[in-house]
Amino acid sequence: MKAKNKIFAVLSSAALFAGILAGCSSNDSASGDKEEDSGQVTLTILVDNQSNLDGMKAVTDAIEEKYDIKTEYELRPGGGEGDNLVKTRLATGDMTDLMAYNSGSLFQALNPEQNFLDISDEPFVETIMDDAKEALSSNGKVYGIPAASFMAGGWFYNKKIYEELGLSVPKTWDELMSNNEKIKEAGKTAVIGSYKDSWTAQVVVLADNYNVLQQHPTFAEDFTANKAKIADTPGALRSFEKLAELFDAGYLNEDFLATGYEAGLQKLAEGEGAHYPMLSFALPMLQMNYAEELDNIGFFPQPGDSADENGLTVWVPGGVFINKNTEHPEEAKKWMEFFVSQEGNDLYNAKITPQGPPAIKGVELSDDVYGAVKDMLPFFESGKTAPALEFLSPVKGPNLPQIAVEVGSGISKAKAGAELYDKDVEKQAKQLGLEGW
Repeated sequence: MKAKNKIFAVLSSAALFAGILAGCSSNDSASGDKEEDSGQVTLTILVDNQSNLDGMKAVTDAIEEKYDIKTEYELRPGGGEGDNLVKTRLATGDMTDLMAYNSGSLFQALNPEQNFLDISDEPFVETIMDDAKEALSSNGKVYGIPAASFMAGGWFYNKKIYEELGLSVPKTWDELMSNNEKIKEAGKTAVIGSYKDSWTAQVVVLADNYNVLQQHPTFAEDFTANKAKIADTPGALRSFEKLAELFDAGYLNEDFLATGYEAGLQKLAEGEGAHYPMLSFALPMLQMNYAEELDNIGFFPQPGDSADENGLTVWVPGGVFINKNTEHPEEAKKWMEFFVSQEGNDLYNAKITPQGPPAIKGVELSDDVYGAVKDMLPFFESGKTAPALEFLSPVKGPNLPQIAVEVGSGISKAKAGAELYDKDVEKQAKQLGLEGW
C-alpha cells in the first residue's frame, strides 16, 4: 500500500482507540444462545467498557427487528488489562460471537488466522475503504469490518486565542513554534500537556508519521523488517525531537505532569491553553462537556518542515470480528452486512457524530459535522494523508507512553528516548516471528 498521497473517500483510535462502538448493557449469556420460545438467535459481542454504545445500540435494535437476531453486550476493561482479557478468552475458547477491538498492530498480535472468521469473499467487504480493509486484514485475508469513522492525530487549537493574537494556522513546525512563542509572550499556555495520563504524551510522536513518510517513504516496511531504526532515521528521530522541543522551550502548562486527559480538554475549551496535541476521538467528549465552546475549537495536522508537504496522519477505526468458533457464522455475517450498509451507517451516525471521514464507501457526512472534522476534509480530499505507523507495521512497543513522558518532561533526551523505543519493539517483533529480528 502506498503510504503517502492516499485518497480516502469522504463518507474511525486508539488504542485504539477509543467512542468507536455502540450498544447497551453487559450480560451473562452464553455465546450464540437461542431464545427457547421464538427460536431467535442471540449473538454476543465483547466491547470496551469506555465505548459510547448509543450508535451500535441503534444499529443492533434494527438488526433484531429486521432479522430477528438479538445482540447482547459484554464489557471488558480498556488498555493493557483489556488486551490481556481478550487474549485469555481467545486462548480458553471463551470468546463471544463477535468482538470489537483495535485494527492494525494490536489486531495482528491476536493470531487472526487461528481466532477469527475469514470474511474476504463476502460481498459487503467490497464497500470497505481500502485503507481500513488493509488494517483489518492479515496475510491477505479480511477478518473485520470498521466499527466507526477514520480519526486523525494532530493539534486542536483555540480559535479565540488565535484571533486575539492575530495568528494563522501553521503549515510548518517553525511556524507552529513561532505561534507558541507569541502565545507564551502573551502570558498564556501555548501547549497543553496532560502527562498524568501517559498515553497522551505519545501523540506528538505518533501524529508525525505523515511527515516521516515524506522523508522516508519506505520507513514502515524497513522498520518492520528491522532494516531501519527510529534513532538512526532522521525523519523518525525528528518526532521525538519535536516532543522534547516543546518542553525545552517552556511551552507546556506548569502542571503538565499532574494534568490528565479530561482536564486537558477543559483547558483547551475554556481558553486556558491554545494548543492540545490529540486524536480526534476527543470531539464527542468536547461536545458533551463544552458544547457552547465547540465552534471555537479547530484542528490542524502536526506540521513538518515544508508547507508544500503539509499533510495529516490518520487512524483507521477499530473493527468488529467474528469468533471463528461461533455457532452462528451466517447470522454473524448478516449482522456485519447490515452494520456497514447505508441504513446501518445512517442509524449509527444519527447517534454518534463522526470523528472523521467514514471508512465505508458512498456514505456522506451531514452538514452538522464537527467543525474540526471539516478542517480535516481537505487533506482527505487531496490525498495528503497517511496512516499512523501502527497501521502500516505490526511492530509497536508497549512502553511508548512512558518513554514519551520521559522525553516530553526533560528526563531523557530525544535520541535516548528513540533508542529506548527501538529496544522496546524488539520483544513484540520476535513474538510475531517477523523476519529480520
